[in-house]
Amino acid sequence: MTHEPSSRLRVLIVDDDPLVCAHLRTILGVDPHITVVDQAHDGQAAVEAAHQHTPDLVLMDLRMPVRDGISATQEITAQPTPPVVVALTTFDADEYVLRALHAGASGFLLKSTPPEDLASLIRVAAQGHTVMSPEATRRLLTSAHTAQSHRLDRATLVASLTERETEVLTCLGEGMTNGQIAGRLFLAEATVKGHVSRLLEKLGCDNRTQAGLLAYEADLR
Repeated sequence: MTHEPSSRLRVLIVDDDPLVCAHLRTILGVDPHITVVDQAHDGQAAVEAAHQHTPDLVLMDLRMPVRDGISATQEITAQPTPPVVVALTTFDADEYVLRALHAGASGFLLKSTPPEDLASLIRVAAQGHTVMSPEATRRLLTSAHTAQSHRLDRATLVASLTERETEVLTCLGEGMTNGQIAGRLFLAEATVKGHVSRLLEKLGCDNRTQAGLLAYEADLR
């Protein structure tokens, strides 16, 4: 689900620490374009709140009691018209972040993100763009999940793509928007959108963030 700019962005905050929820709610509450519809303190409560409130975006903590944020993300993003899910992390557990991205999260934000940047990054994510630090992404992809055999598997999958599809995938690996890809490859933005849709289907990716990760894993440059 992408947010229409003419309406207020409906956000669900999920974190097991009530103080973190209150902090995030205060920051987002002053933004005239954002409405916090609810907050939840564990993964199961997050799933129930997502069904009840149908938010545009969910800020999802990963380590929580009762049910973690990874399985909650997977269930929420499997809905027919799912909200955008952005993982919240202190970045002390790389494996959790990577698993959340593969579960359907569209990106991640550090809990230490400056307040003046948080709301704007959330609005960017709601528009369908990836919010994820390139440096952090490289750190994730040097973890155990990207062992040589895994990279070879990804490279084999990429080899089935056309030259143009490979070019588009490489751009996704750089976190580029459709407009930026269109400019680099001298294509219409609608054409890029079609390429991205076909790429996601071919590669078995749920979203462009997963495709971008796959590009890194396949060592596309």
